Amino acid sequence: MSSHRRATPEQRVGPLVADLFRRASGRMVASLARRFGPQYLGLAEEAVQEALMRALQTWSFHGVPDKPEAWLFRVAVNRALDALRRETNAREKNNELLLGSDLMAAPHDFANDNVDDELAMIFMCCHPALPHASRLALTLKTVGGLSVEEIAAAFLSEPATIAQRLVRAKKQIRDQRLPLDVPRTDELAERLASVLDVLYLLFNEGYSAHGGDNLIRADLCAEAIRLTRLLLASPKTGQTQVHALLALMLFQAARLPARVGEGGDLLLLADQDRARWDDAMTAQAFGHFEKSMSGVKTAFHVEAAIASVHAAASSPAATDWPAIRDFYDELVVLKPSPVTALNRAVAIGMAEGAGQCLAALQPLLTEPALAEYHLLASAMAAMWAQAGNTAKAAHFYREALRKPCSAPERRFLQRQLQRVAAHHTGRE
Repeated sequence: MSSHRRATPEQRVGPLVADLFRRASGRMVASLARRFGPQYLGLAEEAVQEALMRALQTWSFHGVPDKPEAWLFRVAVNRALDALRRETNAREKNNELLLGSDLMAAPHDFANDNVDDELAMIFMCCHPALPHASRLALTLKTVGGLSVEEIAAAFLSEPATIAQRLVRAKKQIRDQRLPLDVPRTDELAERLASVLDVLYLLFNEGYSAHGGDNLIRADLCAEAIRLTRLLLASPKTGQTQVHALLALMLFQAARLPARVGEGGDLLLLADQDRARWDDAMTAQAFGHFEKSMSGVKTAFHVEAAIASVHAAASSPAATDWPAIRDFYDELVVLKPSPVTALNRAVAIGMAEGAGQCLAALQPLLTEPALAEYHLLASAMAAMWAQAGNTAKAAHFYREALRKPCSAPERRFLQRQLQRVAAHHTGRE
């Protein structure tokens, strides 16, 4: 008798529902919010969550429907209407919704709607009436499907702080009745800047997850790329900075197949098999980078330029690190932040040596925003190891291991610590 056990219905349905949550929950929430009104954003989120839970329970016993997204949306509509019926003015509101929105035509409309509700949702979440940090958090939660904990990691913040921002933002949308639409041309610039920040963060969380068992979450990267392409498809939002952001994403995404080794372990850029980089995606990236050149230079342009230098290098030794250092000199002006300063210091180290890097890193050790950022300590450790001081390298690797990071990053840090500790012991 074979020891291999067939997956149970629950085991087969679970991954499917999880995939649908990541791919479709944002669109379903956006579609419900457009139909019910943005003041019912919280209700829309709850209805979609309940629909997904219902799918887990029902599909295991009755099978997956032919159109699972339409099934989910219909259940979410019913759940939302049930909740509205329980309100004091439910009868009037329910009639208004049913007469005005054709909600129950969900199976066709949800799959083929010409109006992209998600894009309108993003612009609502990025309304200038909301604080900047709340715009980012709300969009990542509502459209990107990130958890409060994932958003907190992306912001280097506390989950309780993010949760409070989300509550306040939804209340502000409800109280001020912020519109669910793509803004007029005179309002577009400010709103588009916030949208691009959100998509950038969404991609980065997929490219290097701040927690969990996997280093890469390709679904988040793909979603960020999809939404960025959506911006380019609209004459109103297809601007040069959007081309720059998409170029950056594609340069980075082209390297995803080589970022992890067997068992999902982290591979540094210098250790990656460049034959596994996606050449077609890299070519697309260069195309969008070229199209971005006619506009005003932004931080996305400079980051795309840095990524293009890596993409053009045939080997680690062929990388033009002085050019990357110079680009980071520009980036700290356009986008001053502790993380940018950290990346610039690493580029200085690659171009000029460990001593110069350590000098640039030293002031960042007292930067509050980097207090729990493991990459600062690991950069210090790597530079001390390169400088030949294995004792200090081991100290900083231990420091990095005390900070939050993903499981693959933790395993990488542990291997590096063992290596430098063994080398130090051997010297003694």
